[in-house]
Amino acid sequence: MQLLVNNGTAEHYTWGQGCDGWHLLRNAGLSVIEECMPPGTAEVRHHHGMAQQFFYLLSGTAIMEIEGRILEMSAGDGAQVLPGVRHQIRNESKESIRFLMISQPPSHADRTND
Repeated sequence: MQLLVNNGTAEHYTWGQGCDGWHLLRNAGLSVIEECMPPGTAEVRHHHGMAQQFFYLLSGTAIMEIEGRILEMSAGDGAQVLPGVRHQIRNESKESIRFLMISQPPSHADRTND
C-alpha cells in the first residue's frame, strides 16, 4: 500500500479532449481521481447505475449540469451526483480547471452515455 500519493506518483490517464486524470485512490469500494480539464472542454453527458459521485473543484470555474440544472462552480465548491442522475462537467472558462472526482463504488465500468 502506498502511503503518500500525489499526481506525480499516481497512475495517469488521458480522456476526452486533452483532459488528464490521476488515480489517487483506486480500490473495489472507492475511487478518488484528480482531473484537469483545459479551457473549452466538456465531459460527455452520462449517468451511472450504481456509483454515487462527488465533484470538488480545486481551482478555476466549472459548469456542472445535473439533470438539466446548471450549477456554476468555483474553487471550494462541491456537487453530489446520485446513481441514475444524468450529469456533465464543462470548462467554459479561459483557464484550466482541476477537481477531485470521488466515486463510491468506482464508476469506470458503471457508465452509460446519454
